[in-house]
Amino acid sequence: MLATEGMYTGQFIYCGKKATLSIGNVLPLSAVPEGTIVCNVESKVGDRGAFARGSGTFAVVVSHDEDKGTTRLRLPSGGKKTVSSLVRAQIGVVAGGGRTDKPLLKAGNAYHKYAVKRNCWPKIRGVAKNPVEHPFGGGNHQHIGRPSTVARDRPAGRKVGLIGARRTGRLRGVKKTGQDKD
Repeated sequence: MLATEGMYTGQFIYCGKKATLSIGNVLPLSAVPEGTIVCNVESKVGDRGAFARGSGTFAVVVSHDEDKGTTRLRLPSGGKKTVSSLVRAQIGVVAGGGRTDKPLLKAGNAYHKYAVKRNCWPKIRGVAKNPVEHPFGGGNHQHIGRPSTVARDRPAGRKVGLIGARRTGRLRGVKKTGQDKD
């Protein structure tokens, strides 16, 4: 159960196929009409929510296929997904939209942001390190000094940079996205 935009303290929330189509309620997708905005959608029946769970995200019910018992969703990424019509979803948009619009402003805020997540901050570039710490380290100027592409089968310490690259450089021409194909 996630907080959806428009929820309030003391609100009654109903779950099940007989629940009304109002913000915060949890219904199976078979009971949700097409075009409805939902969030916290299950991928398998009973897994308690997998899709559209980030702040401000939502999925849209595109179509129902009664014969197969499936429902087609448009996910926040723009991709489309087919799931069982028995999976449950919460009605509405996840609260906390626009969270990333405000700048972090100082390193301390970034420190606390990532301290609760995982050890991925600060990110120190390889060229800024010493040669004992990184294959790109060392030298009298901050330069890589070797090709940044590296074979897929290199040992773990050397495998940095563009691993098993088929091509490098700028992408030229237009690329078809997932939305164009459907």
